[in-house]
Amino acid sequence: MTGKPVTKAAVVGTAIEFYDHALFGLAAAIVLNGQFFPADSPAAGTLGAFAAFAVGFLARPIGGVVFGHLGDRVGRKPALVATLLLMGLSTAGIGLLPTYDQIGVAAPALLMLLRLAQGFGAGAEYAGALVLVAETSDPRRRGLWAALPGAGVQIGILTATLVFTAAAALPSFETWGWRLPFLISLVGVGVGLFVRFRTPESELFERERVRGLSRFPALEVVRRQPRSLLIAVAANAPFGALAYIINVFLLSYVTRTVGLPATVGLAANLSSSAAAIAVSPLFGLLADRVGRRPVFLGTAAFLAAYAFPMFWMVDTGRPELVIPAITLGYGVCVAGMFAVLASLLTELFDTRYRYSGIAIAREWTAALTSGPAPLVATALVTAAGGASWPIALLLVVCAAITFVAVLLAPETSGRDLTGAAAEAPVPARAGV
Repeated sequence: MTGKPVTKAAVVGTAIEFYDHALFGLAAAIVLNGQFFPADSPAAGTLGAFAAFAVGFLARPIGGVVFGHLGDRVGRKPALVATLLLMGLSTAGIGLLPTYDQIGVAAPALLMLLRLAQGFGAGAEYAGALVLVAETSDPRRRGLWAALPGAGVQIGILTATLVFTAAAALPSFETWGWRLPFLISLVGVGVGLFVRFRTPESELFERERVRGLSRFPALEVVRRQPRSLLIAVAANAPFGALAYIINVFLLSYVTRTVGLPATVGLAANLSSSAAAIAVSPLFGLLADRVGRRPVFLGTAAFLAAYAFPMFWMVDTGRPELVIPAITLGYGVCVAGMFAVLASLLTELFDTRYRYSGIAIAREWTAALTSGPAPLVATALVTAAGGASWPIALLLVVCAAITFVAVLLAPETSGRDLTGAAAEAPVPARAGV
């Protein structure tokens, strides 16, 4: 069974990391455009803020390779300590930056630099937490245990939204109040380091160390498990775009296009994160009972069917419809898929390069799709004169692609992680 220290370290550390990550997305949607970009063009400022958000994802593939290599060569624990420290310090640094009015174009340049550092640190955080929990869990309940770091992600997002909402209520929010949530990250870093230094190393990794570790795990996973890697990449690429369009872009869309107060979008994010915390272990349990693929495929199909109705509800401008619409889209559909994908990813790869395989699949696709997603969505809405149908259509396409990728994956439920993750043939039936 999963040890309590391992589970606690994974969930707490991931929550802290994604507090930092979500905080930048919230600030990019609401306040960073006015602080770090010229005030004479609000639209350009919004695009600039989302561009800064996207820049962080460019560093994630490099961070994924570096920390994935560290995790597969030195240990899961040292990699997780390093990612936490780097991301927390860069987040606090953003809270100390001078604004555009104070230092001109140097302000957005420094913002981009610290955002790159954030992305580098985030490049293998979730992958490491996921691997550590999955490698110490009962195979019969791995779907549940592997889903818990995903719940940690949502705890971090929820905490960031609560703190940012509280800061937004301050009269001085536009001057210095927006800095407080970034500086609070230092407290989280201290807590996270305390917990992770007390965490034992994965026994599966220690056994692999005795047998002999891979010298270049990132290259070995490409050479030995190309099909598993392709499936993981194809499933993650559109899924990341789905998550960030609903969780980040819609916050700006609700405020700037629909015309509702920012508090409505923040309330929707709070509701979504709270729902996701409850949904994640439930979907993990369901994946243990009926399999990874049926649960993921059914949820992806529902999200594709729900994309247009979700935007119809948001476009009404009625908070009582906007909040549940976004909650169902992100807090149930995206969170449910995320929970199931956790166990599927860990079971696709061998121990000797599991960390690298998951980090590559997540972070290279994040750079290509997740980071640019809010920027692309903003450009599409602008080109369509404020109409939402291009974004709804984009969600349908993304859901369809990730559906097909998992449809081609083997059913991995109950797989023994001590053995080789076989490159199984494509199953004859869909399994839904």
